[in-house]
Amino acid sequence: MNILVTGTAGFIGFHLTRRLLAEGFHVIGIDNMNGYYDVQLKKDRLKLLEGNAHFEFYQLDLSDRDRLYQLFEDKSIPIVINLAAQAGVRYSLSNPHSYVTSNLVGFVNILEACRHYSVGHLIYASSSSVYGANILIPFSTKHSVDHPVSLYAASKKANELMAHTYSHLFQIPTTGLRFFTVYGPWGRPDMAYYSFTKDIIEENTIKVFNNGDMRRDFTYIDDIVEGIVRLLDQPPKYNSEWDRVNPDPSSSYAPYKVYNIGNNNPVKLMDFINVLEKLIGKKAKMEFLPMQAGDVKETYADITDLNKDVGFYPTTSIEEGLAEFVRWYKLYSNKL
Repeated sequence: MNILVTGTAGFIGFHLTRRLLAEGFHVIGIDNMNGYYDVQLKKDRLKLLEGNAHFEFYQLDLSDRDRLYQLFEDKSIPIVINLAAQAGVRYSLSNPHSYVTSNLVGFVNILEACRHYSVGHLIYASSSSVYGANILIPFSTKHSVDHPVSLYAASKKANELMAHTYSHLFQIPTTGLRFFTVYGPWGRPDMAYYSFTKDIIEENTIKVFNNGDMRRDFTYIDDIVEGIVRLLDQPPKYNSEWDRVNPDPSSSYAPYKVYNIGNNNPVKLMDFINVLEKLIGKKAKMEFLPMQAGDVKETYADITDLNKDVGFYPTTSIEEGLAEFVRWYKLYSNKL
């Protein structure tokens, strides 16, 4: 079976594509290879995929509607996994238009392609950042997400709304996944775990925001991929019992569903840094700073729905996951 993975040269897209190929799927991957972070890292990920006869890659931007539609015209694509997006909370403060182009224009182009080419299941990346100003812990898909605190978060909330509209109007089964701080080998250099590792090894000072008083639901990449794979053949169905008087925001009468996908075990930032120090064998030099605009103090995923529907539960501890990342980082950067 063909599966289209957008953002296939990205962190999650690369790991998911590798797993799908191992499972025997034929993967059509697209990525615009933009320069938000080191393009060489994306090229190196692709090198590990392109030797597989069941992988096709197209350098394509989702905002290029004509080329995207032509790809759907040429290929039979029953399942789409949309991971392509402009990522980063802080970057959205200085480069808002890139989020509109990628996360809004690009996403509606994906929805339109799914509409016109009879895609059977669209799985797409949302984000834990949609919880915004909410402080009720753990974050549940039953909670309101109407108060985002960054444009990135707003764009992901918009994706969920757009997906519901297409599920309602055109009966497209859509599944949104709110990712919680994904980490692991081949990760993004703009993420804290990556930059902390680099700076501790090189004995540079790391910036610790909110004076270290933060918790994150760090989720290892293999657990994330497992959750996505379990959802492939579980498209949402119509629900005639959905309560319009007391609506559940994570589901609908339409074939629409949103899940949290996280570790369900938040870690204190200072404990996280301590684990890295032990793995690297060096103490971190730290500069304590106030909370940054657009950031939140804590994330914590309630994964009850995902566990109930597909048996998902993460199995990788922060010690195990960071050990794998540090091992990869030293090899990849030749910092042995």
